[in-house]
Amino acid sequence: MDAIDVIRAKRDGAALSPAQIDWVVDAYTRGAVAEEQMAALAMAILLNGMSRAEVSRWTEAMIASGERMDWSALDRPTTDKHSTGGVGDKITLPLAPLVAACGAAVPQLSGRGLGHTGGTLDKLESIPGWRASLSGAEMLDVLAATGAVVCAAGGGLAPADRKLYALRDVTGTVESIPLIASSIMSKKIAEGTGALVLDVKVGSGAFMKAEAPARELAETMVAIGADHGLRTVALLTAMDRPLGAAVGNAVEVAEAVEVLSGGGPADVVELTVALAREMLAAAGLPDAKDPATALADGSAMDVWRRMIVAQGGNPDAPLPVAREEHVLRAPASGVLTRLDAYGVGLAAWRLGAGRARKEDPVSFGAGVICHAKPGDTVREGAPLLTLHADDTSRFPRALDALSDAMEITDSGAPDLLPLIIDRIA
Repeated sequence: MDAIDVIRAKRDGAALSPAQIDWVVDAYTRGAVAEEQMAALAMAILLNGMSRAEVSRWTEAMIASGERMDWSALDRPTTDKHSTGGVGDKITLPLAPLVAACGAAVPQLSGRGLGHTGGTLDKLESIPGWRASLSGAEMLDVLAATGAVVCAAGGGLAPADRKLYALRDVTGTVESIPLIASSIMSKKIAEGTGALVLDVKVGSGAFMKAEAPARELAETMVAIGADHGLRTVALLTAMDRPLGAAVGNAVEVAEAVEVLSGGGPADVVELTVALAREMLAAAGLPDAKDPATALADGSAMDVWRRMIVAQGGNPDAPLPVAREEHVLRAPASGVLTRLDAYGVGLAAWRLGAGRARKEDPVSFGAGVICHAKPGDTVREGAPLLTLHADDTSRFPRALDALSDAMEITDSGAPDLLPLIIDRIA
């Protein structure tokens, strides 16, 4: 085959054949198709889309570029969750041990933050001693011992996706829904889990700002799962305001521990329990222990502590604390009708909680604590947000990010998305 023929076919709106897809993905992974050629094909896919059959085959080709994990040695069914990312989205932290406490095994391969969205591995690495990098054998050992593991994906899973993802990032083709869906699903299918629940975020703090493209992405991923024999369900959930009160790394770990202790913000608890119930049902455990009970009786906390210890961490060690803080106070009394997720996430990033490039370090103590959420009544001069950073020079740019992120009115209810917008299966 020839790369030019494949590019022209998609440029002219034709459907790529299974043979064309298999060849071009394999050849690109091997270096036989040049970066500029794959960039042209990615742009053609962005502009002309892909059919369900094309997306499914493209996903299969990326899976075939690497290894597939196998959890058949475990004595319980496996299930996993993937979030498309947002601000304050620490759900994986309480969710993995919670689902394990209810009888399923959770092999959770997670990533790092980039830009205004946080990364699960960055959050967990704020726990002294905790290790993100585990071998396949170590993952299996932790799963067998605790029921849950959260770690970095190894280089052997879908290497074609890793190469293509980097190319999309610099060629303006990140937004292609077929390429987003196949990127996520190739890794999740290669991960070998028996069931998958997708948390597709909608709103200013999410990758998908509007409901329509988020729904299309969710439906595409659910279809890919069905085509590959993976039980897949998606929830569309709100990301027009931050999730919970804490945005950062260590501050989000502390909030997750509150949830596991039977407390925590109501929205974090609601979404964690809803996703846990979906994961258990998808794993074929509809009669499992109810997740709300596992939070209340401490069994989820027990799994959390064992999971952290199994990965080298100390669950009792003090979490990092930033050296400096700045309190942003309410300029007037009234109802907080808007707290924009993107603005808060951007502020946390500028405080040091995130990174601009994958190789950048993060400050584990940096972040934002929200003292009020949309719908709350606030008093003039009362704390709205507390900003945490290791260097006071970071505060002015963070405050700039927040200048248009909040709105206080005399009365009236905020115009917010429901926390759980829809379920797609």
